[in-house]
Amino acid sequence: MNQPTPNTDDQPRICDYEESDYRTRFWEGQGRDYEDRVEREVLHQLLPTMGKRLLEIGAGFGRLSAEYSMYEQVVLLDYSFSQLQYARQQLGDERYLYVAADAYQLPFKPNAFDGATMIRVLHHFERAPQVLAKIRRALSADALFILEFANKHNLKAMLRHAFHRQDWSPYQLEPVEFVSLNYDFHPTYIENALNAAGFLTKQRVPVSWLRLGFLKRSLTTDMLVRIDSLLQRSGWLVSPSVFTLNQAVGPGSRLVLDDIEDIFACPLTGGNLYRDGDTLVNEAGTRWEIRDGIYDFKAPISQDRT
Repeated sequence: MNQPTPNTDDQPRICDYEESDYRTRFWEGQGRDYEDRVEREVLHQLLPTMGKRLLEIGAGFGRLSAEYSMYEQVVLLDYSFSQLQYARQQLGDERYLYVAADAYQLPFKPNAFDGATMIRVLHHFERAPQVLAKIRRALSADALFILEFANKHNLKAMLRHAFHRQDWSPYQLEPVEFVSLNYDFHPTYIENALNAAGFLTKQRVPVSWLRLGFLKRSLTTDMLVRIDSLLQRSGWLVSPSVFTLNQAVGPGSRLVLDDIEDIFACPLTGGNLYRDGDTLVNEAGTRWEIRDGIYDFKAPISQDRT
């Protein structure tokens, strides 16, 4: 199970999937072929035809990472080191870079990416606007950001609220934490947070309309996907999940970086890092380890003393 880290010194809690069986318990062989197919098809609709470098926030075990073949390079970021280890075993190193890090402290220079995705991840953040602002900083002007979020303004929640089966209202803008570090968001709240972070929302797609057990038992996956595709065209934002296509606006020019490690910046200060053996080091001598082909920024391993 994913475990939240405690909130200390006013730091946000973090949902940690380290050593989790999420892949086998939630996805593989668990009757979610419909959700997986729908999400992949919507991604293909929203992704550009080509790009330089994409940041996948919350990549996990790499379920969707192979879908980004139009980008020359894909950086998989997740807080769980073990999930990234599995992803690397499946995907290899040719086009992919693996980074274990806290999304509240992204270890990248400004303007390092011309694309980003965040699918089935935002619902684990208690300070979503803060994370969106960090993502915007890492993107160049006009970069595309595809965000999926869990929608509190959905039909099931409306019915439960109408029949007094739940305490919270699906119509209020504030996020609702229905389980520890699991949030549902109102579409207007997300659009406002994206705009405040420096994004212009260009498209919103309601997804996973048929996420009901009896429907998935009664209809084939192909039928479910076709019906969902038709319902998506309604634009009615009352589905359990919503995809948004957003464009970074405002200042920022794309970084042209020949050495891939030039994308990194100190997650603590934003300063430059340099390579020393199997570590990256900041100006104060604080080091982060590179192990198993993964850049581990979750915690520094040492600090040089002179």
